[in-house]
Order: sequence, then C-alpha cells, then structure tokens
Amino acid sequence: MRLIALPLLAVVLLGQETPRGPKTYDLVVYGGTSAGVMCAVRAAELGRSVLVVNPDGHLGGMTASGLGATDIGNKRAIGGLSRWFYRAVRAHYTREESWRQERRQQFRGWRDEDAMWYFEPHVAKAILEFKLGVEEVTLISDKLDLDRGCHMAGARIVSFFTTSGRRVRGRMFVDATYEGDLMSRAGVSYHVGREPNHRYGETLNGVQTARSVKHQFRAAVDPYLIPGRPASGLLFGIQGQSPGADGSGDARVQAYNFRLCLTDAPDNRVPFKKPEGHDEGWYELLLRNLEAGDLRLPYHSVRMPNRKTDTNNNHAVSTDFIGMNWRWPEADHVEREALFQLHKRWQQGLFWTLANHPRVPIKIREEVSRWGLAKDEFTETGNWPPGLYVREGRRMISDYVMTERDCLGARRCKDSVGLAAYNMDSHNVQRWVDKADRVRNEGDIQVPPTGPYPISYKAIVPRRQECTNLLVPVCLSASHIAYGSIRMEPVFMILGESAAMAAHLALAGQTTVQDVPYAELRDLLLKSEQVLE
Repeated sequence: MRLIALPLLAVVLLGQETPRGPKTYDLVVYGGTSAGVMCAVRAAELGRSVLVVNPDGHLGGMTASGLGATDIGNKRAIGGLSRWFYRAVRAHYTREESWRQERRQQFRGWRDEDAMWYFEPHVAKAILEFKLGVEEVTLISDKLDLDRGCHMAGARIVSFFTTSGRRVRGRMFVDATYEGDLMSRAGVSYHVGREPNHRYGETLNGVQTARSVKHQFRAAVDPYLIPGRPASGLLFGIQGQSPGADGSGDARVQAYNFRLCLTDAPDNRVPFKKPEGHDEGWYELLLRNLEAGDLRLPYHSVRMPNRKTDTNNNHAVSTDFIGMNWRWPEADHVEREALFQLHKRWQQGLFWTLANHPRVPIKIREEVSRWGLAKDEFTETGNWPPGLYVREGRRMISDYVMTERDCLGARRCKDSVGLAAYNMDSHNVQRWVDKADRVRNEGDIQVPPTGPYPISYKAIVPRRQECTNLLVPVCLSASHIAYGSIRMEPVFMILGESAAMAAHLALAGQTTVQDVPYAELRDLLLKSEQVLE
C-alpha cells in the first residue's frame, strides 16, 4: 500500500461557473481540518458534490501539523473513517523503506494492532490528500469574508463570500474549523470561555485555582520586575487581575501552542535559532523558575517514527503561551495572523533560550541542544508547524449541551453519533499572583471520564430557529470542561464523518438537519463501522 508517493489526485479549481453564477454544491465544508477531510470524503463516497474551502491552506489541521501522539482514551471507541486513517498509518509503516532513521523494531510505539497511533506529520498529510484525491473532492484555499458573513434565506445558508471575492453556494454546509467562523456568521448561538459551574450543574468548569495542581510552579518564584517590589510591575506573562472565584465563569481561553516535530538525527536536524525580535524579558519567569530549583525539562516529547517527536507543553513555564490567546476565537484574519506570529516567536525564543542562555543549567542546555527541527518536515514553512494548536475556540449552544455529566455517566444521550473517551482536559488559562506574592498557574484540569460515552447528534446541530442546513462537528455544543474531553482529533474525524451522513440524509429527504430521522442515520453510521455505544 504505497500512500506517501501518491499525489493529491484531484485538487480541482473552482472553475465550474455558468452564466447563471457559481455552481451550487450539495455540501460545502468550511475548514480543511481532519474533521473537514473525513466529512468531505464520506459525502463524496455517498455520491454528493463536495467543496472544501480551506481557510489556512494547510490540509489536515493538527493531525498533519505535529500532533502525531494520538490522544485516544480508549482505542475501541474509534471506528469508521477515523479508524481507516490510523490503519493507513500502520500500512505505511509496515514498509521497510518508510524507516529512514531507525528500524521498525527500534521504535517503541510499534504494536501488534490493526492500527498505529504515532506518525510523522508528512505521513498524515499524504494520507489525507490521497483520500481526498481518490474521491475527487473540490478543494480551494480561501477564507470566509467575515464582514460579509453568510447570505441567509430565513434559517438556511444560501451562500457566503470569501476574501478573494468568490461566492460559495451550497445546499448543506459544515463548519469544520477550530474557531467556528461560519457558524458564528450564520447567526448560531455560541459561547467563548468557561461557563460558571452552576449553569450546567458541573463541578470542573469555570475558574479552578484549588484544582490546578499540575503544570504548576513547585517553588516560590517572585513575580515582580524588581524582586520584592510590587511597585516595579509584573514580569511578562503574568496577568495582573484576580483569577476570579473558583467555579465562576469568564471569557478566558485555555492556552495554545505549536506541537513541534523535533529530531536528534544529526543529518536531519535544524538547530534552534534566535527569532527576529527576540525579547529576553519574555523568559525571565522561566529563568527564575529554573534558578528556584525546578530543574525539570520544561516540555514533553513523545517519540515518533524515524527519531522524531511530538513535543508538547509540560510543567510551569513551557510551550503554552498562557494568557496570550484570549482574543483568538473572535479575532479577524489579520489579528489571528499577528497572534500566530506572536506564539511562534514565543516558542522559537523558548527553545533558543533553553539551548543557549547562560542562566539555564548546563545539563538542560546540553539536552536541548541535541535536538532541532526536523529538516524533512514542514518544508514549505521553514520546518515550523503551519498550524497553531487552537485547543478551544467558539462552542455552539444547541438543544443539547454536552457537559461533565455526560463524561461521568450521570447522563446518557439516546442519539449517539460517536464516542469520546479522553480525560476532561483543560490546559492552564492564566497566571496570577497569590497572597504570598508567588506566581501561580490557573486552569489546568485532568479528570478521566467513567469510560467511553456517546456524543448526541443534537450537539452537532444548531437550534432549528437559527440554522437548518448547517452541521458543526468541531465547535460542537459542549461546556468548556466537556469539550476538553471531546476535542481530540480522532473524535473530530468521527464527528465529521457523522455530519456528512446526516447532511446526505437531509438532502435525500429534502428536509432540515434537525429533522433527519435518527433511526436512518444510526443505520448508516453502523454500516460505516462507526462505534456508537
């Protein structure tokens, strides 16, 4: 099964204009994330004409942008096209020529299973491109014109314009972005930030100072520019306001980062460089924390094939740019690009500092210097991941809101379109100063569910009065803490595929997404080997 050598077979230009105007597609998918790809593929397999509008030009979302250490929870919960993808990953790595920097037997992630859950970014991208090409899905790189929004006919989307001036028409639409831009412009209700615990009868939502014990400062670190002098101001990265009462809601968003693909193979390693505009003051908190005795390596790397990594946040000061992403969900394209570059500069400067700064202990400098960016990954973006890990953007509010009660088995929906199984996982949201003048992180929660649990069809469908031909498999209806469990790439693929089948049935029955007969949808999902319970 030769996947990587295959090109994208059918990236068709949107040139099918007629004197009457642009073509109307059966399904328009906004967002080239893994969910968007699987949605488009399944709809095309069902005989529907499909257009994918990819706003960032990078296909596959985080699955193809460095997140190669798959967050699963329970592998038996993964079915349908999502499992097909991970089986295709395994098929690739069964070939000896796929192992360039090590032998398969040396890789600890190799298991005697039907699927493989660890992979290099370029492998994921090639598999997704291959699948889209086989199904002849039309793909364009363009952005929704946020100012123009959607052209609506009552509660139906008719079309939307892109920033290039193109008009995109469809009968059904899917918002597969991490931010929910199409959903918001269609007038669908949503939430940004953390709800108060009392809203949905939860315990893990809202501000969480007492529970935030992981990825935390171990030692007392002075937060002030001049140690011991509050009047001198706070160090960079510390938010000056009160974190709020535990359990209270806010509009703050858990931190983002880039999932770096690093390597220690000398012939494939690009050394860390000081970024342009580097500000040493950004890293004073990191240096003080090291000097206070926290000598843990401040990031976590999981080994990928060929001596590469998926490198993520870890400990008190790490790759998460805490507090610097709060504006992202509601920002326009220009502001998001500025925030993207800000996050990139933070993380580039972090690794350069860890590898070179004299205040960093020599053992950490030596360890970090062994690594570098993988030369053969992300070749079009200077070996840097093209996708920022937007862990949470907008979240739809529909007739069924997934909450921690679903995760903990206290409530169980009867219209499952897939399972989730990962921890209720929120990264830190802010940094603050406690009464003892110590820096503290707030927001990290890691609580396991009672087991795999179903996701309601109503959670990916807007309220009837708001939009009747839109499905939202990524920014679905869930509280902040429940979303922290659902927001895993395999689950997004599952929900994207389920959304495609629901759209197909709505088209076939000439009805709304709210009126799709669940019994028919369930039968179609099971025939596609989706796991529903």
